[in-house]
Amino acid sequence: MTLAAEIDHNGTSPEKLLAPVLSAFWDQPESWTLETYRRHEGYEGLRKALAMDPDDLIAYVKDSGLRGRGGAGFPTGMKWQFIPQGDGKPHYLVVNADESEPGTCKDIPLLFANPHSLIEGIVIACYAIRSSHAFIYLRGEVVPVLRRLHEAVREAYEAGYLGTNVLGSGLDLELTVHAGAGAYICGEETALLDSLEGRRGQPRLRPPFPAVAGLYACPTVVNNVESIASVPAILNRGKDWFKSMGSEKSPGFTLYSLSGHVTSPGQYEAPLGITMRQLLDMGGGIRAGHRLKFWTPGGSSTPMLTEEHLDVPLDYEGVGAAGSMLGTKALQCFDETTCVVRAVTRWTEFYAHESCGKCTPCREGTYWLVQLLRDIEAGKGETADLDKLNDIADNINGKSFCALGDGAAAPIFSSLKYFREEYEQHITGKGCPFDPARSTAWADDKDANGKNAHRGVNA
Repeated sequence: MTLAAEIDHNGTSPEKLLAPVLSAFWDQPESWTLETYRRHEGYEGLRKALAMDPDDLIAYVKDSGLRGRGGAGFPTGMKWQFIPQGDGKPHYLVVNADESEPGTCKDIPLLFANPHSLIEGIVIACYAIRSSHAFIYLRGEVVPVLRRLHEAVREAYEAGYLGTNVLGSGLDLELTVHAGAGAYICGEETALLDSLEGRRGQPRLRPPFPAVAGLYACPTVVNNVESIASVPAILNRGKDWFKSMGSEKSPGFTLYSLSGHVTSPGQYEAPLGITMRQLLDMGGGIRAGHRLKFWTPGGSSTPMLTEEHLDVPLDYEGVGAAGSMLGTKALQCFDETTCVVRAVTRWTEFYAHESCGKCTPCREGTYWLVQLLRDIEAGKGETADLDKLNDIADNINGKSFCALGDGAAAPIFSSLKYFREEYEQHITGKGCPFDPARSTAWADDKDANGKNAHRGVNA
């Protein structure tokens, strides 16, 4: 039985489902300091981890069921287990903080409000995989977070959690914070590694995989911020506590980013398996006077879902069964005033702009998708263009070097599946039916001066 089924069965109110762990003290004064973190059992998980054998530690994290919180949901402990031991090479841990998926905003607030949870998790992970050097690859535009992270690292060095002989364990660990230059492609783990090495960020052909030949051709673990930051609580409170939340195959807590046309957007930390309906209830629902039209479960690169999917459990299996992906849990909500064609066009323009150009399907395919979508949006399209869209997306999906191509195809496939009629209206009506000058959908959305007050996708 999934968590969502248990909730409905027991009649538990949605407000009681929040599980603040990573976000437990975000609202406290100076939550980012070492002093505040220690007051909330900070670095206690590290002490317990250092008392274990590294292989036992890896097995413990694997047994907890922690899955990667960066998109694919690959088991974290298993990733650590892939690192070959006794090979005589340096081992590296790289934390992917290049959060750039449209709609995703969980890692940046976490680093801003509670950076020591990540640092503690890094030390634990490095002890487990026998690494003496870790890197945090941060999105370079978020300068306030970069400064706060540098200060947290300085505090950790000063307190003996980083540096030589960490807490007398014999572990020597250096931590480097690296600011990227703002490329979406560097969120892909091998492109990130190339960028770290000083080259242009482009995905590598695999095999070899990073666990064998990653950073500087040495065994490397690449984990998401939230994945690593979740480890200290598992060590401190126990794997059984962690497995008591969520569903059988997707245990634990996670951060859901609720944004768009909702009354109270923000971060909602809850067990995996909660439903979109329950999260919307906690967020005050869709903005007053409107209804949900479509939403994304994991950012714009995951196939969109509709109102009929509100009760799908938001875990890896539940969302997968519904035909989408949980991804980064970026829940973007769009109401009935949103033009699907316009939204998909803007997303596709983003993917075309961010394509690294290395492989032909993505480089050429995203360009032509944009041309077709712009014509359809402007009322210049033809009915045959819809089949062309589907065909081009099919030539990109699963045929590019990395998942950017799949992400560009996902909104095309899903929007044609659920909203093909809206595309046809753009073609037969020679323009967008949601144009404020033509549509009655905007009649009740005026400001005090009678002008359109909407600030969403159609603004």
